[in-house]
Amino acid sequence: MAKYLLLKHYRGAPAAVNDVPMDQWTPEEISAHMQYMRDFADRLEKTGEYVDGQALAPEGTWVRYDGDGRPPVTDGPFAETKDLVAGWMVIDVDSYDRAVELAGELSAAPGAGGKPIHEWLELRPFLAPSPTVTDCHAGG
Repeated sequence: MAKYLLLKHYRGAPAAVNDVPMDQWTPEEISAHMQYMRDFADRLEKTGEYVDGQALAPEGTWVRYDGDGRPPVTDGPFAETKDLVAGWMVIDVDSYDRAVELAGELSAAPGAGGKPIHEWLELRPFLAPSPTVTDCHAGG
């Protein structure tokens, strides 16, 4: 099994087929979209492929360490940034091909007019730890 992160973007990704921003959707369209996401996650829970997921608000703050005894430095929010993450889902699947299949299915969530968005999702594998010397020689 391999873990993958599916990232949904408010903007910054290539344009979706149904490219109406969510802030212009009706409450019913938003509800239908959120229900699709819940149903998708519920189905993956049953197959053991769902790990976690969450929708994110568009606003946020940058934070960095500023030295011992000093408070963290903050800056932002940067609503004008070209790339905002709208949400994420972690899946644990048998193969890259399965991850691509699920990302494609998730991109078809309904949007404006109830039509599938066909949005671009970013698919990122988790960084796997390097094998240790013990792992390389196990069984040998």
